[in-house]
Amino acid sequence: MDGRDLVRRVRLVGSVRGLRTVRSAWRRRSADARALSARGAERARVPGALTGAEPGPGGGVVRFARSELLVRVSVGGAVFWAWDGAEPLPSYAVPGEAPAPDPRAVLEPDKDGGWQVVSERLTVVVSRTGAVELRTPGGVLLRRELPPRWWEPAGGGPVRWVQRSEVPADARFFGLGGRGSGPRLRDGVYGLWNTGPGARSGRGEESAQLTMPVQVVVSDAGTHLAFHDNTWAGRAVLREGEEGAGSGHDRPGTCELRMEGGPLRCWVVTGTPARVLQGWTALTGAPALPPSWALGPQHVRSGAGGEREVRRTVAGYRERGLPLSALHLDVGHYDECRVFTVDGERFPGLPVLAKELREDGVRLVSAVGPAVAAEPGCAVFDEGMALGERGAFVREARGRTVVGEASPGASVYPDFTDPLVRDWWGSLYEERRAQGFSGVWHDMNEPVSFAAFGDPSLPRSARHVLEGRGGDHREAHNVYGLTMARAGYEGLLRLRPQERPFLLSRSGWAGMQRYGGAGSGAAPSDWSGLRAALAQVVGLGLCGVPYAGPDVGGSGGDLSPELYLRWFQLGAYLPVFRTGAAAGAGPREPWEFGPEVLEGARAALLERERLHPYFVTLAQVARLTGAPFVRPLWWGASGDRALRGCEDAFLLGDALLVAPVLGPGVRRRAVRLPRGRWYDTETGRVYEGPGQAVVDAPLSRVPVLARAGAVVPVRGADGGCELEVWAPSPGRGGGGVVVRDPGDGWAGAEVERYVTRWQGGRVVVERDGGEGVVGSVVRVRGMGAAG
Repeated sequence: MDGRDLVRRVRLVGSVRGLRTVRSAWRRRSADARALSARGAERARVPGALTGAEPGPGGGVVRFARSELLVRVSVGGAVFWAWDGAEPLPSYAVPGEAPAPDPRAVLEPDKDGGWQVVSERLTVVVSRTGAVELRTPGGVLLRRELPPRWWEPAGGGPVRWVQRSEVPADARFFGLGGRGSGPRLRDGVYGLWNTGPGARSGRGEESAQLTMPVQVVVSDAGTHLAFHDNTWAGRAVLREGEEGAGSGHDRPGTCELRMEGGPLRCWVVTGTPARVLQGWTALTGAPALPPSWALGPQHVRSGAGGEREVRRTVAGYRERGLPLSALHLDVGHYDECRVFTVDGERFPGLPVLAKELREDGVRLVSAVGPAVAAEPGCAVFDEGMALGERGAFVREARGRTVVGEASPGASVYPDFTDPLVRDWWGSLYEERRAQGFSGVWHDMNEPVSFAAFGDPSLPRSARHVLEGRGGDHREAHNVYGLTMARAGYEGLLRLRPQERPFLLSRSGWAGMQRYGGAGSGAAPSDWSGLRAALAQVVGLGLCGVPYAGPDVGGSGGDLSPELYLRWFQLGAYLPVFRTGAAAGAGPREPWEFGPEVLEGARAALLERERLHPYFVTLAQVARLTGAPFVRPLWWGASGDRALRGCEDAFLLGDALLVAPVLGPGVRRRAVRLPRGRWYDTETGRVYEGPGQAVVDAPLSRVPVLARAGAVVPVRGADGGCELEVWAPSPGRGGGGVVVRDPGDGWAGAEVERYVTRWQGGRVVVERDGGEGVVGSVVRVRGMGAAG
């Protein structure tokens, strides 16, 4: 325990809530001590010698003396492999049915005495000792999985395992969910257990509120995504490789994955970054499409201020000509923090307030947490206790309902791994709709149970339904936020089937994009928090969650005007643009930081509104292809090694490169450019890549560069959609896609493809197919640099 932990916990224990958190922590520890026996003696096991193989659909089974390996290539090219009889289903990441096997992929002997499966995009080679190699069709190694090792308790119980992998020496790791130290994951230990803000493992691991065992690996050999489909607690130990290490030999990069239980099974998708994300989306499900208004600027207010404070905040935006599309209320607007209630004194007419704000273009969004006040007479508690044969709430191993400590005080937690509970919980959102809320934001859903010591969550021995299989919290914890998101999304969809649901979730797991976006959680209110916020969004996008964003300004503490504005400017170019003013964080509205900050924030807000049609297009493209809004600079240029280490800039779609300012006092900054011509969108100055350019970054704006030849849909002065076209490089063409806003329902959206080229000294813009540009004003920029 470090000094900060000690001070925090002393303060907690010195309060009434602090004493309750001590009791809660002791209850959790006692429950686990009773139900989880010590592992005792363990027997280590490895696959052993190869004994035979049996062909099957898309591959087959390779047998060893002490285990067996299933290898299967799907029609879409994704490869699945698993040990000890594990299958693709059941899985929380893969919905519905597993992909069909590729009939062209056949298991056959290889020249070294092992077996191999040859497919169109990948060759899987299994050695005589159980190593699994993934190679390109040309034979170049992408990944080598060394023979795994298991530890089986003599008295029975979960089987621990470790899988060590090797990748090329030039490879770089990305992913593992929303990681503040990323997006490039350097040498270190990364915990795979969703934790609330401030939680520490005590083992030197980097924790996160939204983890998933998804690695994206980029090397000269190609890009691949490896997903170990296991929801148990674990940790990944990463070590980057080194070319020419020791005696001129390359040292490969390594990943050692250690899991406390659960199946050893893995999916691998290979190809270009775009193809990898498309294959991953095909496997885990298309991202939910946010309503159009949810692509605009949003703001969080503490509900404790009441209706007067809400009106004051919205009026502040309107009086200063600042756009605002949604206002989020935290749990302070509840009656004593009880979920699905309203404090009638502070909000005497919430539905009327919501209606008035909506008429003014501002939606209300409600925070919803999983903790339910454990009080007889509380409607949600009483309904949950009476639900079905066992009630709705998570139970201890001895059958009693788990009681933790959360915002309402003593609290119980719904078991969202039970389909009956999900249906019931989803029906409760009718109360939120009746109060006038247009969407929900799931908070504290790791889940959090305040604790003076130990893990601030439920006992690991707590029992869950797990879709009827049964199991404990060790298996259910990481998917708690995911299953809560499913309950909320499906409930909102049933209640208003004509509207696209809006749902943000603080925690989740692989596949959560099917149910909404990710509020990437609390970050420190300092420059390190600003850098972490960008890293989290890039990392989540590479893990298949394209609609994500931080709270501008971080989780608390004092912000300097400069830091606030730089954070605000970054947020304006992220998918979820949400400023924060949570309880105890101090004022966070743009006008609270002085006139210079206000003008800079106004410029960022107006540019976000101007780019709204582009964000609509990016959302539709993400749903169709899985491509994230925010992409690392190596997207489309993964062979450029210099771009793999660039973490202070990003691509917004294909057209724009955003170079935020992530440190104090910066007024000019270097930007690493991908290949091609780039225009400074403010000055029109031209830069040529690949290489590095130094660009102006005054306090009033951050540098944004447009790719030559790009077509960017923007909002015109009359509110309609215009096409902003950036002149192609001489002798080259360009283009882009546009998807017009179909509204917030389910109307089909048409993808318009445009090409740009030089013809007779002017730039020609044509809709692919020769139909011409219909219904849009076209403005060409960058003509002055054409020569």
